[in-house]
Amino acid sequence: MFARLKALVGAPEPPPAGAAKPPEIKETDQPKAETKQEEPARENKKDEEKKEEPAKECQNKKEEEKKEEEPKKEEPKPVPAPEAPANPVSPEGAEGDDRAASPPPPPVVYSRCTDETLRWLVKTKRDKTELLKEKVIDPYATSPEITPPVTPILKKDEYHKLKEEERIAKEEAEKKKAEEAAKKAEEKKKKDEEKRLEAEKKAEEERIAEEALKKQKMLPDIHFTLLDILFRPVEEKLDTVLGSTIDPFTDRRYIAWLGIVALAYNYNIWFCTARLAFPFHNDTANRYWITLDFLSDLINVVDIMVWQPRLQFVKAGDIIKDRAMTKEHYRKSPRFKTDIISVLPFDLLCLYFEFSTIYRLNRFIRIESFFEFSDRLESVMAKAYIWRVARTTGYLLFSLHINACAFYVASVYQGLGTSTWVYNGNGTAYIRCYYFAVRSLINIGGLPEPTNTYEISFQMTNFFIGVFVFSSLIGQMRDVIGAATAGQTYFRASMDGCVSYMNTYTISKLVQNRVRTWYNYTWAAQGMLDESELLDKMPLVMRIAIAVDINLATFQKIALFQGCDQQMLVDMLLRLKSIIYLPGDFVVKKGDIGKEMYIIKSGAVQVVGGPDNSIVFVTLKAGCVFGEISLLQSAKDGGNRRTANVKAYGFANLFVLEKKDLFDILVHYPESQKVLARKGRKLTKAKQPAGAKDEEKPKGLAGFGPRPPTPKIMRAFANFRKLSVKSLNCCCCFFK
Repeated sequence: MFARLKALVGAPEPPPAGAAKPPEIKETDQPKAETKQEEPARENKKDEEKKEEPAKECQNKKEEEKKEEEPKKEEPKPVPAPEAPANPVSPEGAEGDDRAASPPPPPVVYSRCTDETLRWLVKTKRDKTELLKEKVIDPYATSPEITPPVTPILKKDEYHKLKEEERIAKEEAEKKKAEEAAKKAEEKKKKDEEKRLEAEKKAEEERIAEEALKKQKMLPDIHFTLLDILFRPVEEKLDTVLGSTIDPFTDRRYIAWLGIVALAYNYNIWFCTARLAFPFHNDTANRYWITLDFLSDLINVVDIMVWQPRLQFVKAGDIIKDRAMTKEHYRKSPRFKTDIISVLPFDLLCLYFEFSTIYRLNRFIRIESFFEFSDRLESVMAKAYIWRVARTTGYLLFSLHINACAFYVASVYQGLGTSTWVYNGNGTAYIRCYYFAVRSLINIGGLPEPTNTYEISFQMTNFFIGVFVFSSLIGQMRDVIGAATAGQTYFRASMDGCVSYMNTYTISKLVQNRVRTWYNYTWAAQGMLDESELLDKMPLVMRIAIAVDINLATFQKIALFQGCDQQMLVDMLLRLKSIIYLPGDFVVKKGDIGKEMYIIKSGAVQVVGGPDNSIVFVTLKAGCVFGEISLLQSAKDGGNRRTANVKAYGFANLFVLEKKDLFDILVHYPESQKVLARKGRKLTKAKQPAGAKDEEKPKGLAGFGPRPPTPKIMRAFANFRKLSVKSLNCCCCFFK
């Protein structure tokens, strides 16, 4: 075995005893030549073994056996031994020569897979050792492991010095920032002062220009001054009813009055055109027409004299509520001129000429009053789309009305009953002509064929007008209906998408039904899925007003928040989130981490316990609060754990305030933070069970707790030692 190891290493073997020198030299040279010839074969074998992976060699055993035989065949044949020397040699020496001359056998490998694995492990460890040696020699060499950042360790004096430098730098930065802010404020103040002086100068120039313009007038406004003097007693009496000025956007009385003005305007545009086209004037009907005309004119005059001069307006951001200024503003506006022209009594010409409604066409130019009524009505209606649909329908009917009047005039021009196309004079003229307009403008068809160029031109004009006018009206109607149902469409799309998602992942029917119930109830309760989407679009002042109106009174009743800053409560209201729970949903569970406080907006919740949560301890209704103590308790010793189960009794809409939001707010209110901490401790003690007292902290060695028990094996050794000592003492006594 040692001979094989020596042959593998290549060490020279000593010559046998009693051999001659010449053969001794030849015999020692022969193994060296053999080892030199065997080294390249062994190196080739090692290279081949390194290329082959251990896993492949374990799987293919037959290939491994072939590969083991190939190197044996490629080994060089041993050089023939030299001739025996003349001197006789002992048999032991002959056996030693034969061993030296024969080639060493290959190493015995019982498991090629294990051998290759061990070789790979050895190589890996060697490479890693070399890499670590390089790392030790060169500290800047890279390492495969990620080096953690070094935390600087400072002495106490150096640490205090560093903190003092940071404090000084911070104070200097704050001082510099304050100086820059003061400088900016001073510059802004100077600019504001310059702007104010410029505005005063401009106002003075405008006043001087107005005075100069009044002096240049040939006729002063004596009629307005005289009218104001005569109408002043009536205005003073109306002040007690209407007030000195009126808000045109929020005063419902003004909106109701605008409805009356719009009704008078519609009377003029509908009946004046019909009376102008159809033969509705006769001795019996004229007295009724005159009465209705007088009432409509009286409404317009009252609007011009009483309501319009009282309307407040905005000037340079200020709401002007002075009567004199509002009256002056109205009389200088273009609307006043339009209103005056619209009420000029051209009807008096009927005393000298034939009675006709052509003298009332100036009433049509007061259309601004109708659109103002439409805008104000939309702003106060809960469902404004109803008025939009009605208004669009009115546009459609009025277009048909105008076409009916035009068809009757064209029939009179052609001659009633002169052809099959014109109106034949039978039945009620307005209804027959209106029926023709409906079939003509809407392109229903089935109309009589025109017989001449005039009739063909009129009919073609009807068709073109019908295509453009009615297509625009239908598009407007579609937009109105689409805007009215936009919320419903969004809700339906959201619900369908959620249902499709649940069907894709085969969610259970019970969960799907609960999700559908939540969608339907949320939409029915608040008309939207997320209130925050609507409130985020509003300015901060409006959101604060809504939040204060809904929840401030409830927050002020909470014992924990009494005595805190009111502005802090307002900031907390803005952080509330609305969540809807279905019947039976657990709002909180016993043992959960308390991170939220809940305010019941609507519905009720129950505090339950016992087996299967069948015992109801208390029922909390709208306006109640629970979970407020957990906002201030820390996680130390499980202080922020929920102590009871709370579940929804029916549908419950709750406002939630998270602990993170509360801490973000308390940063800006340190005094309120102290108040909350003190009240939180008091409320926590008050909610402890009766008889519970604060345990005194152990002092001295008692602070380490009770001594742990001795292990059983140690006690066994101790008992054995005591027994041996007793037996030894007994033996000593016996010998004595």
